[in-house]
Amino acid sequence: MVRIIAGARKGRILTAPAGATTRPTADRVRQALFDMLLHAPWGGPSLLTGAHVLDAFAGTGALALEALSRGASSASFFETDRAALCALRSNIAGCGWKESCSVFPRDVTKPPRARSACSLIFVDPPYRQGLPARTLAALATQGWIANGALAVIETAADEALPLTDLSNPSPTPPDGVKGEPLPPPAYAGVLLAERKHGAARLSVWRL
Repeated sequence: MVRIIAGARKGRILTAPAGATTRPTADRVRQALFDMLLHAPWGGPSLLTGAHVLDAFAGTGALALEALSRGASSASFFETDRAALCALRSNIAGCGWKESCSVFPRDVTKPPRARSACSLIFVDPPYRQGLPARTLAALATQGWIANGALAVIETAADEALPLTDLSNPSPTPPDGVKGEPLPPPAYAGVLLAERKHGAARLSVWRL
C-alpha cells in the first residue's frame, strides 16, 4: 500500500498498478527522504514551500505528490507506461490537484521546452541504464532545471554515483571493483547527501 505520509493529504492512499513495471518508493524511504530534505543543514521548509517540482519517472507520482502535500505549489510528471499513467492521473484527481499538476506521457529524455524551471527534481529510473545523467542533461537543455535546483536520485545501492560530484571530481569505481577511475557522467552537481535503503541508494545533489 502506498500513501501520502504528511501534510495536507496525510494518509491519502495512492493507486499503484499491478506488476513489477512500476516500483513505488516505499513509505519508510520517502519518510526518511523528506525528513532529510526538511532538516539537513542545506535543507529546510523553503525547499518545498511554493516549489515547482518535477517527477521524471513518475509511476504513481508518490514523490511529487508528497512534496505537494508538504507545501509545493505545482508539479510536472513524466511517465510512459499506460498502467502507471492511469494510476498517476487517478492519484492526482483523488488529491484534488488537477490544476496544480501537468502530466507528460512521453520519454523524459526527450522533453518539450519548459514553461517554467523546477527547483526540486525527483529521478527514480530503471536501475543500471545510465538514465539519471542523460535525463538531467536533456531537461537542462530544455529549460526545466532552475539554477541551484536540488535533484533526488534513486539508483541501485551497488551502482556508482549517477553524476560527477563537483566537490570530488575524480570518480572511482564502486567498492570491490578494480580498475581505472570511471569516466565522468554527462551531468554534474555537488553531492549533498546519500543514504542506502536495502537494495536502493538515494543521493541528493545541488545542480
